[in-house]
Amino acid sequence: MKPKRAGLTSLVAVLAVLVAACSGGNDSATGDGSSAEGEALEASAEVLMPAAAEAIGAVSSVHFQLERTGAPVHIDPADLIAIEAVEGRWVAPDSADALLEVKINDSINTKLGAVSVDGLVYLSNPITGDFEPLPDGYDVDPTEFFDPVDGWRPLLLEMSDVELIGEDDRAGGTYHLRGTAPASRVENVTAGLVDDQDLELDLWIETDTALVRSVEFTNDHDLGTSSWRLDLDRYGEEMTIEIPENVSG
Repeated sequence: MKPKRAGLTSLVAVLAVLVAACSGGNDSATGDGSSAEGEALEASAEVLMPAAAEAIGAVSSVHFQLERTGAPVHIDPADLIAIEAVEGRWVAPDSADALLEVKINDSINTKLGAVSVDGLVYLSNPITGDFEPLPDGYDVDPTEFFDPVDGWRPLLLEMSDVELIGEDDRAGGTYHLRGTAPASRVENVTAGLVDDQDLELDLWIETDTALVRSVEFTNDHDLGTSSWRLDLDRYGEEMTIEIPENVSG
């Protein structure tokens, strides 16, 4: 199955939207199964998944990094630009910036910048480096995938067959969970990058705060299997995202 085309920063959202728990930045989770600050949450999927879904609404800022391996994933209609990695920031309510590592025509490695502030989106020109207003017909807003209400909150709540794999020392101490996200939710939060297929997610959630610190998944398409790893940190830190100074056009 050939994936629908995502924009140059569509993967940014796959990452930012995967932020599944902030609980106001760094507060411990509260409610059934929770504990005082610094104490571990109850080690069960029944407690951890709802806690992560509830906390996503309190996300104020986050830094994220995404890496792809395996079969290339093209993000343009001409199948010339393949995403390699993304590093970016998201700030409530709707601002984001990102640096995308891409490979053009399977031979040229370069980087593209994307910035979205107050609904205005700018993309860097790979030749001049200047930012330009997003042309009509392009869908590359790095904020559009981070929808805690209609995107990731229901996805987390609707994941099926979730199991607790165990505790892990990743990100300083996390619970490792694995489950299946429904195709309808996956397609929504990946802008069609994963189309009509359920997606198995591996999640690493902080034991005491329910912050999601890492996510891994794979998706199949015409060119083979692509594997992704997302790491999340710097929750709740003060970040400033502004319209670039070098805007032309």
